[in-house]
Amino acid sequence: MNGDGSTGGQGRDGQGDDLASKDGQSKNADLAQFRESPQGEFLTSNHGLRINHTDDSLKAGDRGPTLMEDFHFREKLTHFDHERIPERVVHARGSGAHGYFQVYEPLAEYTRARFLQDPSQKTPVFVRFSTVVGSRGSADTVRDVRGFAVKFYTEDGNFDLVGNNIPVFFIQDAIKFPDVVHAIKPEPHHEMPGASSAHDTFWDFISLTPESMHMIMWLLSDRAIPRSYRMMQGFGVHSFRFVNAQGKARFVKFHWKPLLGTHALVLDEALKIAGKDPDFHRRDLWEAIERGDYPEFELGVQLVEEADEFKFDFDLLDATKIIPEEVVPVRPIGKLTLDRNPDSFFAETEQVAFHVGHVVPGIDFSNDPLLQGRLFSYLDTQLLRLGGPNFQQIPINRPVVPVRNNQRDGFHQHKIVKGRVAYSPNALASNSPMPAAEEQGGYVHYAEKVEGRKVRRRSESFGDHFSQATLFWNSLSLPEKEHLVEAAHFELGKVEAREIRMRMVELFNRVDHQLATLIAEGAGVPAPTGSAVKNHGRSSPGLSMENTAKRTIKGRRIAILAGDGYNSAELLAVRAALQAAGAVTHVISKFLGPIKSSGGEAVEVDKSAITTGSIMYDAVYVPGGKASVDTLLLQGDARHFVNEAFKHCKAIGATGEGVNLLLQSDITGVPLADQGSDGRVIVAKGVVAAREVSNPQAFAQRLIEAIAQHRDWSRAEKVQVPA
Repeated sequence: MNGDGSTGGQGRDGQGDDLASKDGQSKNADLAQFRESPQGEFLTSNHGLRINHTDDSLKAGDRGPTLMEDFHFREKLTHFDHERIPERVVHARGSGAHGYFQVYEPLAEYTRARFLQDPSQKTPVFVRFSTVVGSRGSADTVRDVRGFAVKFYTEDGNFDLVGNNIPVFFIQDAIKFPDVVHAIKPEPHHEMPGASSAHDTFWDFISLTPESMHMIMWLLSDRAIPRSYRMMQGFGVHSFRFVNAQGKARFVKFHWKPLLGTHALVLDEALKIAGKDPDFHRRDLWEAIERGDYPEFELGVQLVEEADEFKFDFDLLDATKIIPEEVVPVRPIGKLTLDRNPDSFFAETEQVAFHVGHVVPGIDFSNDPLLQGRLFSYLDTQLLRLGGPNFQQIPINRPVVPVRNNQRDGFHQHKIVKGRVAYSPNALASNSPMPAAEEQGGYVHYAEKVEGRKVRRRSESFGDHFSQATLFWNSLSLPEKEHLVEAAHFELGKVEAREIRMRMVELFNRVDHQLATLIAEGAGVPAPTGSAVKNHGRSSPGLSMENTAKRTIKGRRIAILAGDGYNSAELLAVRAALQAAGAVTHVISKFLGPIKSSGGEAVEVDKSAITTGSIMYDAVYVPGGKASVDTLLLQGDARHFVNEAFKHCKAIGATGEGVNLLLQSDITGVPLADQGSDGRVIVAKGVVAAREVSNPQAFAQRLIEAIAQHRDWSRAEKVQVPA
């Protein structure tokens, strides 16, 4: 009889004697006592205590702060934080850059934070962008939330604004963070799929967690597959507090807005780029900084007076909610510029340690239960990942001000602190280092009044899980809605359990009936017979990327397809105009090396056709030159390049004989064949073409205007293009 009550070589997992030892006894039998199946059993703590509730942390009142005595919360989060070594449990794959931040004007009315007072002061920063789910070796362009973490090295110590590119989160209470991440990570029995949410365990969890539905709408939107880190918004997610020198506090939400506008990939691009260049976002950021196209982001804030805390139809402490910008406008307060790449990826990007608890005087917390849990979890994670309590001494984590305290020894201690005293209070060292009063720069927590019974319960004001998900859906443009439905078809199409797909359709029916009906069609389950709730009809224009900045092509990548015999005048003039507008141009041909024009001039090929594709570029231009275009017409890669760019709604330009390549492709709905010999420029559905170019600069300007729009979604014919 084994320890689990089984006999012979049959373990709890039902496996037989497949690992027989020399003496004929099963090694499975030896290990049977370690095999467990929790199915049908009660939830317990690690020391065997049965747990009656695991969805809410213990708080002082429904909306109060999380209590340190919540042993179940601390045990659950501690175990979760220590599950992966040495890479981060989440946000393992990242890319970082150095830069600086400057405030636009003094903000003393709202906060005493000194780095937000002097417009002439440049505060050094280090920023780490990341994906959440995948390992360090995963691809950049997977559908996922992106981290947007900023470490400000201020004169009062480090301030870490640890946010995401999505302003809400999956859960309302941090005690469920291990659950959502366990669900979205690869399934533990076979470690698949990597870096993807398209599998049963994730959608099983979501289908049983209605509070996640607002976040799911963002995750299925184009926001989850950004074009570039340089074109991605960032959010602090939580409600924090600004506190001024007089002790007056206001709630604040932080927003990062890229000056290049907020742009995304399309799903087909994202999937293909993952195979063609899994480092696409990392490479884009690095190369932009190296060539001097420094990414810039404007920091904005939404400020809410404490007296107005309860004036909204949602709870400010609920991390699954936004404050619509038309309700509380975002006020720009400063600009972030990234101007230097790391010297060592490991020493800087990999070892940087962010913590939401790293604040400075003038910035404080709210009782958001997700934020309260992060205050514990981030520090706990670094202790394991970076080898102990002295991770702050790693150069990338050191503040720019002196560190003086009584903490000595510990793993990886780098400092040699002189003196015999390592305690406080002390008389032997005149009580040094001594506490600093508030007027001396000491941090004083905001004196919020807190009272209530100790309860493991959620505030009733956190109970609306669908109205803002509906707001998001109502705010999207038609193409964005189509992409969201396509994403749901892809994600749920990977879910094997039909009952999970059915539960998800029912949840989407509480967001919008049309949405649920469209998703059900692709998910292979019956559409809901009626609307679960009436769509409230409200929208928020700021939630649609169609309303983003479309005035520049700075940093855009433009492919120029050419071969021997190209028209030098056209290529050089258009390329120069594109580069003058801030774009990056690459001449692409079958092989690397120089190609010669019809007049004998030479240009160097930047990329060979086999190493790249239209998915790597924002637009494509085909110059004239009969021999060049005749060669391209014989190359399937060249036709595919144009077809694929058209399918993905990108700007396409062609001059002279280059128009023939467009005519021989599968582009439809554009009157290219109507061009006569007058050289007129045709601009239709993002395609800019001219048989004769008397003024290359004027043609280039029309192409630049098309590229600045990012995509032309009017191409209904794109579904007919084989690419």
